[in-house]
Amino acid sequence: MARYLIVAHQTVTSPQLLSRVRELREQDEGAEFVLLVPATPVRHLLFRRGHEHDAEHDAETTARRIADRALFRYARKGLPLYDARIGDTDQVQAIDDELRANPEYAGVVISTLPAEKSRWLRMDLPHKVAAAHSLPVHHVVAAHDFSLGDLP
Repeated sequence: MARYLIVAHQTVTSPQLLSRVRELREQDEGAEFVLLVPATPVRHLLFRRGHEHDAEHDAETTARRIADRALFRYARKGLPLYDARIGDTDQVQAIDDELRANPEYAGVVISTLPAEKSRWLRMDLPHKVAAAHSLPVHHVVAAHDFSLGDLP
């Protein structure tokens, strides 16, 4: 039974990410998934939905709402998450902290927006994680027309 770390924020419920998680689950029916939502400052988000004020204060609140809704949606899709955690505002630091604290992960699934919209890709997050940790990194890109629906 493998445990995978899913790292996502705005793309947490994208069909592409859900499909990749489903594929990993089909390969190992006992696979478990932990969601890590970095507390990205709201001013850095593509979809802000009413969080333009006091953006620094809302980063953790927004991440917690996304994580809570993801727990519900994944379970509804038959993909229960073992846990959902909020990480550091720095995505690299958030992942490093989680992997150091829990070294049992079999791999990392990083979900990003398309290249032209993704801060994580501009900072080369999937490659940085792969270089820093001896784990497979599965990179998933949300479709160009993906929207968060009712996520904050």
